Amino acid sequence: MPTVSETFEAMPGRFRGDKATGTNAVIQYDVSGDGGGTWNAVIKDGTCAVNQGPATNPNLTLQIAAQDWLDMLSGKQPGQMLFMSGKLKVKGDMGLAMKLGSMFAM
Repeated sequence: MPTVSETFEAMPGRFRGDKATGTNAVIQYDVSGDGGGTWNAVIKDGTCAVNQGPATNPNLTLQIAAQDWLDMLSGKQPGQMLFMSGKLKVKGDMGLAMKLGSMFAM
């Protein structure tokens, strides 16, 4: 199983620009627990760049525990269930949050 850091390193390669047409956004990921940290993804003009550290002015911030993040990416836990149970906290553009899953190949 990949580490949290490795999942963020892989994100640009999993990005599906065709599903992000017209999306220009900054998403911050706050991952707590073992192997956690803060990353941000800049989606602009059909590309995705991922950086370590907080974003200056994110459109969307996701807060999640490291194990829940890995479970979500591996398909063990759907993001909607994590959100409904309070394990995934979302601040900002909910419409963008709903589109995120389709923008990345898992």
